[in-house]
Amino acid sequence: MFIVTGTKRSGTSMWMQILIAAGLPIIGEAFPMRWEQTIKAANPEGFYESHLRRGIYYRTNPHPKTAAYLFPEQVQHHAVKVFIPGLIRSDRAFIGKVIATVREWREYESSIKRLYAIEDESRRAEGKGELIPEERMPGALEWWAENFALVRDIAVRRYPVHVQSYEGLLAEPERVIRDVMRWLGKGDADLAIAAVKPEHRTQKRPESDSIEPALAEVFDAFYAALHAGKGLDAALLQRLNQTNEQLAPRIAQLQAKLRDQTRRRQILKAKFRHDQAAAGVPEDNSHEDDETAEESA
Repeated sequence: MFIVTGTKRSGTSMWMQILIAAGLPIIGEAFPMRWEQTIKAANPEGFYESHLRRGIYYRTNPHPKTAAYLFPEQVQHHAVKVFIPGLIRSDRAFIGKVIATVREWREYESSIKRLYAIEDESRRAEGKGELIPEERMPGALEWWAENFALVRDIAVRRYPVHVQSYEGLLAEPERVIRDVMRWLGKGDADLAIAAVKPEHRTQKRPESDSIEPALAEVFDAFYAALHAGKGLDAALLQRLNQTNEQLAPRIAQLQAKLRDQTRRRQILKAKFRHDQAAAGVPEDNSHEDDETAEESA
């Protein structure tokens, strides 16, 4: 499969729109579940996500509801969005070529906050304020954890990958897209180029003091290397490994808190459904698989 990956808010939806315009078959919907009514403002052109965004592995294939099984040969040249944690857990047999998009960490941090604000307002409007998460992973640390994990996964499993910055795509869409379409060996580049809409970009390198200056310097060097597309030299790799060792305990502690929070949210959701049923309100399953979506804001 042609897998589009990245963090949330990194340009994966734009890449899905590009591949659709190029004529490739895709797996996913523009607005799954009720996203058109809830978070469309975050990405008016569509998200093009599916249950496979969490990975192509035993929990998603066969489909958890329909039991339909995807065979690698059936979807060989299909495009699908799989976020970085999902790519890492995906079966290697399904990974053909990977387009990995990366966004500058300050832009990601600002953009993910905007998406969360849209989600939270939608939940309040539906009377679900009590289900709003109390905490979320700080954007800068999430950016680091996922992009570092992606680089490590590429090094270990050695699948073909094109790493492209969101900034670089918007600056030179024709060159970038023609290069990628030639690399894929599929699709109409002229039609694909027309799908790029830079006007949807709302975050342009804002200021941030969310992390220590020394960490910001490493994050900047990491992004600059990915943006340049020249690979990571030995000295930078050593700095990245040292930084990850420093941050790993902090990130693990936050992840443990979030897992506990998720368990508490599940209890609240069950209570909410029970109260709705007791009040005679029909059950709404449209949010059953709902979680933060993505992109281009």
